[in-house]
Amino acid sequence: MRFIKLFLLSVFFFAVLLFLLSLLLPSRAIVERSGVIDAPVATVYSQVNDLKGWQAWNPWMAGQKINYAATAGQGAYGTWTVTQAEKRIASKVTITNSEPDKGVYYNMDFEGMKSVKGTFNFKPSSDGKGTVIMWRLETQLGYLPWWKFRGFLADRLTGPQLEDGLTKLKSICEGEVK
Repeated sequence: MRFIKLFLLSVFFFAVLLFLLSLLLPSRAIVERSGVIDAPVATVYSQVNDLKGWQAWNPWMAGQKINYAATAGQGAYGTWTVTQAEKRIASKVTITNSEPDKGVYYNMDFEGMKSVKGTFNFKPSSDGKGTVIMWRLETQLGYLPWWKFRGFLADRLTGPQLEDGLTKLKSICEGEVK
């Protein structure tokens, strides 16, 4: 009986310690990647503003059968279902704001996950021939330790996907210009 009490107390104090440590971690996760695309801002904007084009370069939408309500501009959204570990996960992306000279802002939701606010900011490159693009994802994690620890790893887990998406977007936009 004494062993069980000691074990339960140890588990309780470990859980409290884990929670207190998680309070030191930020309550939001931000992942950013940027690059230069050798194409005008209008070309990059047309690719990013149209959800149908996202399937060619966005790592979360590639190869999915997507149902669109509208495909471009503010209010456009698409829904799809992914299967992970034999579980179907409903997904949705919605463009919340779209400005040709500044960027495209969107929300991406996966069932059972925290909502992600995404941003594509672009501006002309210093030589005026290309576009500087920054892709940013921000997730509000709340105070639960498992979300905060996952947020701590967000850049390592999501960053390579953003880099891959930007590389594919660059290839598509530069192909349109040539």
